[in-house]
Amino acid sequence: MDLLKVASKRSLWSEVAYISLNIGLALAILLVLVTTSSLWFAIGLALLSKWRIFAVRPRYWFAHLQSNLVDVIVTLSYVVLAYYATGDLLVQVILTALFVGWLLGLKPRSSRRSMTYQSGVALFVGINALAALSPDWDVFFVAIGFWLIGYGAARHVLVAYEESAHLILLSLLWGLVVAELGWITYYWTVAYQFTPSGSLAMAQVSVVALLISFVAERAYRSYHLHEKIRSNDILMPLLFSVSVILLLVVFFNAAPNSII
Repeated sequence: MDLLKVASKRSLWSEVAYISLNIGLALAILLVLVTTSSLWFAIGLALLSKWRIFAVRPRYWFAHLQSNLVDVIVTLSYVVLAYYATGDLLVQVILTALFVGWLLGLKPRSSRRSMTYQSGVALFVGINALAALSPDWDVFFVAIGFWLIGYGAARHVLVAYEESAHLILLSLLWGLVVAELGWITYYWTVAYQFTPSGSLAMAQVSVVALLISFVAERAYRSYHLHEKIRSNDILMPLLFSVSVILLLVVFFNAAPNSII
């Protein structure tokens, strides 16, 4: 019984430490951004928090980095989006709360559905963060960034489905699809602003990429379960995605930097 009590106490304190460290990380990044307004200092702090990726022999670094790519994308995206919200403390606090929700609520889950949601979050916030940076970047580097986000999100989903035979190929191909979207929209960026100050905006391409990825995931799920893609499995997701994309393009594509 004493051993059980000790184990229970250790588990409790481990949980408290885990929660405290994650909340502390989010608050530390926010504090750095508020006090210094330094994007690179905040990025350095965020990357330093991922030291466990490299706490193994060097030959495992690449594998660990791929496994944690979705988390790295979300973390860096939080830093970038919070940086561009400098001057609007309320937006920064909201972003910090959402990031804490990611760290404590969604990230630790390992079910197939949760991993699919994790990929969707990484794709959405990653593209929005990259879109915010893109005016200062050459189109080549923007396309590479889109490819990396698409690759990481696709790989995460495929791992959830225990895909092994074509894991790398399918991930690379989907990264290419997302990179093509990034290249096309680089020259015509449409963003929907949600705050009067313009500190928080959503890039149209992030919604398009998320919807296309949703249809692709439903198609892959159908093939995974039935060894063929059944029309009934993808019809409604396809109609929904096409409808939303057409709505965005027709009614909310009048000019760059659209405001809603």
